[in-house]
Amino acid sequence: MGCFAGRFGRVEPRRAAAEFVTGFLADLEIKTCWQLAERAGHTRPDAMQRLLYRAVWDADAVRDDLRQLITDRFGAPEAVLVVDETGDLKKGTHTVGVQRQYTGTAGRIENSQVGVFLGYAGSGGHTLIDRRVYLPASWTEDRQRCAAAGVPDEIEFATKSELAADMITAAVDAGVPAGWAAADEAYGNSAAFRAHLREHRLGYVLAVSRSHLVQLDGDKTRVRADRIADDLPDSAGQRRSAGVGSKGPRYYDWAWLDDVTIDADPDDGGHHSLLIRRNTTTVELAFYRCWTPRRATLAQLVRVAGIRWTVEESFQAAKGQVGLDQHQVRRWDSWPRFTTLALAALAVLVICAADAAKDDPAGTGLIKLTVNEARRLINACIIRPITQLAHRLRWSQWRRRHQARARRCHYTRRLNLELQP
Repeated sequence: MGCFAGRFGRVEPRRAAAEFVTGFLADLEIKTCWQLAERAGHTRPDAMQRLLYRAVWDADAVRDDLRQLITDRFGAPEAVLVVDETGDLKKGTHTVGVQRQYTGTAGRIENSQVGVFLGYAGSGGHTLIDRRVYLPASWTEDRQRCAAAGVPDEIEFATKSELAADMITAAVDAGVPAGWAAADEAYGNSAAFRAHLREHRLGYVLAVSRSHLVQLDGDKTRVRADRIADDLPDSAGQRRSAGVGSKGPRYYDWAWLDDVTIDADPDDGGHHSLLIRRNTTTVELAFYRCWTPRRATLAQLVRVAGIRWTVEESFQAAKGQVGLDQHQVRRWDSWPRFTTLALAALAVLVICAADAAKDDPAGTGLIKLTVNEARRLINACIIRPITQLAHRLRWSQWRRRHQARARRCHYTRRLNLELQP
């Protein structure tokens, strides 16, 4: 909390923010304002809700401080900025950005809210350092709906790749040390996003679809990436590890077509190439568009391609350990506040795990401390749950009274709608 405590002008929101982050780390089944307030010893959730809705503080400034903390700890010239999105399933239509859309969380089209995140994978650790909520065109074209959710009038529609480019620009302008960028095909297929990375002189390894068109040197026609793979001899692949997974090194066969020419990406002093990955077990293919300001090796490109999966690990930890997906906020300004505090709690776990790994003596027969185990130890050694019976009973009565009032309101509204001519 020390890195951004000065962003709060009053002690009340500063204390509530500290209790919010502590609650994210606590052993709670659900991490909404009600549960966090009960764990903090409050008699009502008002202080927690006020922190997200009406308290005066700048979530982006806190994000900047948190990003600086992460890069001070894990910063490296060859670090990788990783872009990806994640969705949260929602009910109703009032939560900002919600609509029926595809989300990888469910693996299908669902009523959901999608956030685009920027991960940072540096020396000794990785975590999430920035976030943007995706506002679909169905929202930006309905200004009355936007106004009800607190969306400023100047906010216009932006694609997910444009949101990702905005976060990368903010990171570069803030001096975040990084030499590479990685993303899945939803971003790799965007010529504008690739051009944006080249403007910042960031090397990239971006996944693209199998139907992605590539123009090889000396050939005037553009060819699908999977057709190129079909014409390659079996000897074209080199077996290399894309990093260590839970079951050991992740070996794939990699074919590298160096210095390919693509008319959508003009010659800008760098080196374009196409990377093809073949799964050694399923024979499934994956394709990557690569660019580097200076000549790179196959080993460098394979390393960056493997690091892209760190953002999935960060999503899993953020949702499973600190409740990133458990927000119950509807407004435009409340989402980044909740999300930023969740990323702060995730940073605590990541830094603790990294420090323990650095100080862990060899030969103990133990695996490195994970973020899951770090949270268990924090709860066992630091966070003390409130066990007073009177406190628990007061909260039980408050919840039941609030839910009874909400039910009466719902019944009254529905009855009034049915009686309307």
